[in-house]
Amino acid sequence: MKITVKFFAGIAESTGKRVHELHFDHSPNVKDIINSLISEFPQAAEMIKRSMVSVNHDYAKPEQNITETDEVALIPPVSGGEEPLYEVTTEPLSADRLIAKVSNPYAGAILTFVGTVREFTHGKRTVYLEYEAYPEMAIKKMEEIANEIKEKWPDTKVAMSHRVGKLAIEEISVIIAVASPHREAGFEAGRYAIERLKQIVPVWKKEIWEDGEEWIGHQEGPWKPQTEK
Repeated sequence: MKITVKFFAGIAESTGKRVHELHFDHSPNVKDIINSLISEFPQAAEMIKRSMVSVNHDYAKPEQNITETDEVALIPPVSGGEEPLYEVTTEPLSADRLIAKVSNPYAGAILTFVGTVREFTHGKRTVYLEYEAYPEMAIKKMEEIANEIKEKWPDTKVAMSHRVGKLAIEEISVIIAVASPHREAGFEAGRYAIERLKQIVPVWKKEIWEDGEEWIGHQEGPWKPQTEK
């Protein structure tokens, strides 16, 4: 079976082609198309992995089957480049934005962990929180965590964002998104990510209560070990 694939932008430039023919001895699906293109164009492999496949002018899921009469195109990442997977920011956080960062044709599950500001802790009422971080080191440590996850759960992609500054009750302080081929790995990797973030990422928070305030490090961090979680 012959499948014709159209290339655009960076992929066309990297492969030196605008159109490419793939040959299969069976009816392929979208994932087969991606794997074949990665094999034939190793110099463009990373960009191909981050691309989507369109079939008859609609985005296709990895398991969608393709026929010879379908119009198939490889859609590279848009808007001038990929957003960073790890960040410390003063801007409000969005789960949808992180999901878009990790979404890829190999993912059968995408899970998110969202940490929010709670009002009561051990009976004390929090008015608001102030977060502070060592951004450059925090981002480096997030990347280390993601690399650990890739070793434990191959083909898993992770994005992490932590907000700093003044946060009100119920605002989001941290989001972790995990994309994996299977949901079991996604659940395990997501839990691993937040626990490791607490252990090694240098982020502090000041809890402002009705009757006082205190700077607190993460529960398991070397800066303020605590036995109670």
